[in-house]
Amino acid sequence: MKNVSRIGQLLLRLAIAVSFLMAVMDRFGLLGPPGSGTAWGDWKHFVDYTHTLVPFINRPIANIMGIVATIAEIVFGILLIVGYRVKAVALGAAVLTLCFGLCMAVFVSINAPISYPVFVFTGAALVLSGLDHHAWSIDSYIKRSIDN
Repeated sequence: MKNVSRIGQLLLRLAIAVSFLMAVMDRFGLLGPPGSGTAWGDWKHFVDYTHTLVPFINRPIANIMGIVATIAEIVFGILLIVGYRVKAVALGAAVLTLCFGLCMAVFVSINAPISYPVFVFTGAALVLSGLDHHAWSIDSYIKRSIDN
C-alpha cells in the first residue's frame, strides 16, 4: 500500500506540473498556431483570454497578469517535477487554479472551469499540499540527509 501512495503522489505532481508547462507552451505557440486545436496558440490570444477573465482591468494590466501567471506556472511546473518545496508549491498551484476557475465561472460561464477541469487541479494540488512525504523528490532527499 505504501508504494501505491508513493506512486500516486508522484503521478499527481507530474500531472499538475506537465499541465502547467503545456499551458505555457501553448501560449508561446509551441503546440501549434491559433485555431489548430490549441487553447491560444500565441501570446496575443492568451492575453485576450486573460482580459476576458478579468474584464475590469485594461489590456496592459491583463498582459502583466498574464506574465505573472506564466512565471508562476513555469516555476510551479519545474518545482513540482523535481519535488522541491512541494507543500508550498502545491498550495500556490491550488490558489492560482482556484482564482483562474472562479474567474472563468463568473466571467465566462460556470461550464468553463468544469469543461477544463480547473477545480480538479485545485483539489489535486490541495491534496498534494497536505501530504507529509513526497517520494522521489528533492524534499525527501533533503529530509533523509538531515535525518542521517
